[in-house]
Amino acid sequence: MTHWKLGIIGGSGLYALEALQNPHWQLVASPWGQPSDAVLTGHIGGVELAFLPRHGRGHRVPPHQLNARANIDVLKRLGCTDVLAVSAVGSLRQDYTPGDFVAVDQFIDRTKGRPSTFFETGMVAHVPMADPVCPRLTGLAAAAARAAGARVHGGATYLAMEGPQFSTRAESRLYQSWGCDIIGMTACPEAKLAREAELPYALLAMVTDYDCWIDGGDVDIAEIIKVMGANAAIARAAVTALVKALPAVRTASPIDTVLDTALITAPEARDPAMLARLDAILRRVNQSS
Repeated sequence: MTHWKLGIIGGSGLYALEALQNPHWQLVASPWGQPSDAVLTGHIGGVELAFLPRHGRGHRVPPHQLNARANIDVLKRLGCTDVLAVSAVGSLRQDYTPGDFVAVDQFIDRTKGRPSTFFETGMVAHVPMADPVCPRLTGLAAAAARAAGARVHGGATYLAMEGPQFSTRAESRLYQSWGCDIIGMTACPEAKLAREAELPYALLAMVTDYDCWIDGGDVDIAEIIKVMGANAAIARAAVTALVKALPAVRTASPIDTVLDTALITAPEARDPAMLARLDAILRRVNQSS
């Protein structure tokens, strides 16, 4: 594939993309259940986009009940080549201040009640996750956020917690001691599922607050909402800047073919019902076999 079709997963405060030309909300069915919402498709210049509000319009879906499998599946079905996720996060560092943006490099997954793979009994796969984000897309997204006026930090580790409650102070300080830089509730298993779907993935995180590690501090949802409004405006401008900065030709990524060395189940042992659910995820593999 030499063209770009960019999937955008909008986080808290980012529920639409006004810059899209010929916008159309499109319902896409998935064998993995209901996605968070319809997908807003359109283009900016010559680049097609598919925008999915992670929590649904009106922020209806809580983080622990997100159907991340359906969300990634529908973007794959629409032909997306890459996925940029945007998320609101808390800061675990003094120098990552509310209003800053963070280009995430690593994840520590502390979620516990969410399906985290497309591959179940009847079709087993083990994808590599040492480097969980796409460096090309991450670099382009960070540069675009700076062009939109954001202060951007890079090379950060994101702690994914279950939620929907915020951390205790002891937990917040524990995560600091692990070397985590930011904390949120939505990037996992989303990033893992994107890798299984052979979708290069980048996460641009919007800092809304300091987590509760500061003595006497606590997370204030009213303050978070206020910061989210300003962050969302910058995020929308960053998406536009990113699209305009994409190379005219999309060269191949190693992530495009990661399943070639990840599928374990012998062909004769593969469950037809499982393969039917994986029709979009395995489309390239099936076409090339």
